[in-house]
Amino acid sequence: SSVCCPWSRCCGMGDFRPRTVWLGHPEKREQRYPRNVINNQKYNFFTFLPGVLFNQFKYFFNLYFLLLACSQFVEELRLGALYTYWVPLGLVLIITIMREAIEEIRCYLRDKEVNSQIYSKLSTRGTVKVKSSGIQVGDLIIVEKNQRVPADMIFLRTSERNGSCFLRTDQLDGETDWKLRLPVACTQRLPTAGDLLQIRSYVYAEEPNIDIHNFIGTFTREDGDPPVNESLSIENTLWASTVIASGTVVGVVIYTGKELRSVMNTSNPRHKVGLFDLEVNCLTKILFGALVVVSLVMVALQHFAGRWYLQIFRFLLLFSHIVPISLRVNLDMGKMVFSWMIKKDSKIPGTVVRASTIPEQLGRISYLLTDKTGVTRQIYRTLTQNEMVFRRLHLGTVAYGMDSMDEVQSHVFSAYTQVKTSSRAPAATKVRKTISSRVHEAVKAIALVHNVTPVYESNGVTDQAEAEQHYEDTCRVYQASSPDEVSLVQWTESVGLTLVGRDQSSMQLRTPTGQILNFTILQIFPFTYESKRMGIIVRDESTGEITFYMKGADVVMSGIVQYNDWLEEECGNMAREGLRVLVVSKKSLTEEQYQDFEARYVQAKLSVHDRSLKVATVIESLEMEMELLCLTGVEDQLQTDVRPTLEILRNAGIKVWMLTGDKLETATCTAKNAHLITRNQDIHIFRPVTTRGEAHLELNAFRRKHDCALVISGDSLEVCLKYYEYEFMELACQCPAVVCCRCTPTQKAQIVRLLQERTGKLTCAVGDGGNDVSMIQEADCGVGVEGKEGKQASLAADFSVTQFKHLGRLLMVHGRNSYKRSAALSQFVIHRSLCISTMQAVFSSVFYFASVPLYQGFLIIGYSTIYTMFPVFSLVLDKDVKSEVAMLYPELYKDLLKGRPLSFKTFLIWVLISIYQGSIIMYGALLLFESEFVHIVAISFTSLILTELLMVALTIQTWHWLMIVAELLSLASYVASLVFLHEFIDIYFITTVSFLWKVTVITLVSCLPLYILKYLRRRFSPPNYSKLTS
Repeated sequence: SSVCCPWSRCCGMGDFRPRTVWLGHPEKREQRYPRNVINNQKYNFFTFLPGVLFNQFKYFFNLYFLLLACSQFVEELRLGALYTYWVPLGLVLIITIMREAIEEIRCYLRDKEVNSQIYSKLSTRGTVKVKSSGIQVGDLIIVEKNQRVPADMIFLRTSERNGSCFLRTDQLDGETDWKLRLPVACTQRLPTAGDLLQIRSYVYAEEPNIDIHNFIGTFTREDGDPPVNESLSIENTLWASTVIASGTVVGVVIYTGKELRSVMNTSNPRHKVGLFDLEVNCLTKILFGALVVVSLVMVALQHFAGRWYLQIFRFLLLFSHIVPISLRVNLDMGKMVFSWMIKKDSKIPGTVVRASTIPEQLGRISYLLTDKTGVTRQIYRTLTQNEMVFRRLHLGTVAYGMDSMDEVQSHVFSAYTQVKTSSRAPAATKVRKTISSRVHEAVKAIALVHNVTPVYESNGVTDQAEAEQHYEDTCRVYQASSPDEVSLVQWTESVGLTLVGRDQSSMQLRTPTGQILNFTILQIFPFTYESKRMGIIVRDESTGEITFYMKGADVVMSGIVQYNDWLEEECGNMAREGLRVLVVSKKSLTEEQYQDFEARYVQAKLSVHDRSLKVATVIESLEMEMELLCLTGVEDQLQTDVRPTLEILRNAGIKVWMLTGDKLETATCTAKNAHLITRNQDIHIFRPVTTRGEAHLELNAFRRKHDCALVISGDSLEVCLKYYEYEFMELACQCPAVVCCRCTPTQKAQIVRLLQERTGKLTCAVGDGGNDVSMIQEADCGVGVEGKEGKQASLAADFSVTQFKHLGRLLMVHGRNSYKRSAALSQFVIHRSLCISTMQAVFSSVFYFASVPLYQGFLIIGYSTIYTMFPVFSLVLDKDVKSEVAMLYPELYKDLLKGRPLSFKTFLIWVLISIYQGSIIMYGALLLFESEFVHIVAISFTSLILTELLMVALTIQTWHWLMIVAELLSLASYVASLVFLHEFIDIYFITTVSFLWKVTVITLVSCLPLYILKYLRRRFSPPNYSKLTS
């Protein structure tokens, strides 16, 4: 959420170097570091005006009007008052500059707020206050609970009793779960924070880079006896943009400004230009071509007499209204209205429009790409909500479901209550006892192998300290970095083994009998994307036994546990039920084995080069021949109304693709659960392929199937795209639904790009976590769902919704309306300009092809502003069907996918209407005009205004009170302004009866045929929506 100024990315990225940072001594720095300021602005004070003007005039449209206006300074080309050309152009630019200025000021204020937050800094003079922008590398900064971390720091001290702190990282990586961070042991042991300035110590940190999940560094204290060396990893860091969730911490700043991890991870999103804008641009180029042709024809009809090249220019200026200058402004203002309507819709509360330039794109989406969830620690949910329920415990010979949890409870209870009796018991109890002990072992393992911390809060009756002391059940909340970890610990509590306490080095479990078991934590191996597993080594204080517990995804665990014949099969069965499976295992270690391991592990952690590789090798030496304890199955709950929403989208002709990081079985199951794949549809599961030949055979097998959903894994997809990109995309696009599992974030974006290139259709990507950002930014429309995973996706998206079900209304109602209204508005603005240009052409040709303007001065400006602007713009309120009908009949949306509201056909029809009306008004006025030229202006101009107002009325499908106000207001303002227009219009003539009947006849002849045609068309070939409204 924080970006540095754009050019800091290109320059200075190459000179990043590792650094040695002395604690509390920023003056000892060996290189210059950037200032700790955050800057999201596009321009600064000096570049604002040139930058905005450049961005406006780089478009053919605006440059053309600028050249027109400038040409009026040349005497030979002058066609009338200067303001007739400069006022419309000035108006367009002022609106644009104001809009940009407001956005820049908002941005500046947001940045200023962040940069001027006050923090406490430790110095030789005690604690001093410092602004965020004044923080330097080497400063010792104190950060309070719920305060944002201002710069990338190494964690030195915490006020928490257990010697650790929790971080909220949702603004950095999109995960809402809290992360555990550990201080440097040497500095945590110091008596007070002030002692940090008394010791001689430094941090060696790697060069700044993009990776937020890894860090390599060392901490050295020189004046210790002997000198102290500690390795630093991601667990000792506090990255900027995260928030401290517990206690007060002290850290030393190692990176600032553009070198912050959060800044280096913010990519400049591509500026999205809507397909509709490109189509309108294409039409204006056609109009410009028409303008040049008409001017050449006029000069040719004069037989290129005299200074004909000047005449061409004069005609170009005369007919310049063929290309309407007000088109851009009308469309931009229309988009702002559509965005406002989306925000104000009470049926989809909390919806935010971040890209107000593309609301009409929502009206013609052909492919919707959604993510489901990631299977690992970073859990993102779009279709599913973040509610986890423990469903199954599987021990190989026996499985326990929701209905048999009481059995598990009794096994656990008996394990702790049975006095060790002699083995005189009959064989049956022996078997039972082994089952009992196996269940107990499994439950104990699940209760120990995790990163969950119980936190006690006061509940009004008991205060926090007392609750902590007595392990008060009502005050306990579990805090962890993943919801399925919490659901596992809550489950062990429900069967009798409760996690009651945890700090850096120990864990306490309470048995069903109320006895407290103490375990010392010797090592923790956290979960990573690559390893897909987590491990912990604990020592049971009562017996002194050392045990290595581990849990992880079946893919990696199957190679680590001892050989067995049921793991793979049962994992598949549970995944098909839509459960997320974890494999739990253990290994007992002797004291010697552990000491040997620890020595090698510490050595590997201190190395600066290839550290992660060396550490992984040491850990892998332990991960062999482990004893398989059990499988756990946790279920994800679907969000509300996902099924009806997907049903609506399918009926609207939108193909839904699900891209997920999940296992194949789980993804398939979710797709069925959500009715993404209908009951009677065949599913083709694409077999894993690794070579070109295998891909070829598998594609041929898939080609023989018709109307079946495709399920493919990320690896196979990569192979297919490498060798048979065209063939694969062609087949996949014909499928009613596609599920890609085990997808990486970059693969998601690649699929979106391929769909756009191969089909030329519009795509919409929906996601809610940091791993969906690249896909959201790549799609034509990005929609972020604000879920429990934080806001990263919704901040990067063009639109953000609070629930997946709101997507239906966003597309069916708002998308459809925005597109149809934009199409009507653009064609009407073009029609308005073509009418007056046709009249000018008729006028010039009658008067011997003279380049003399028909309407001068204020008339020409008033025509496209005061007199017709409001009625024409009121088309943005028009709708063909009620929103309930649009939701009930999603098939109406299908009609828009062909792009019919704005096509060459409709454009041609409007051009013909314009030429017909312009000619009728002009010839009518010429036929009926009196002996003076001044009357032709009065008659033709009044007829033109009335025709425009009647045409707006003809186009409207559902009247809104504002439309009626706009029509009446325009008519009234025209009548009122006649008083001031006496230089163009004879005030006495327009009050006569002859004027009134002539204007009425001309207006009727120009409009009545169109009304009759519209009635006949509605009668004999009605459009789909009219069948639903009648």
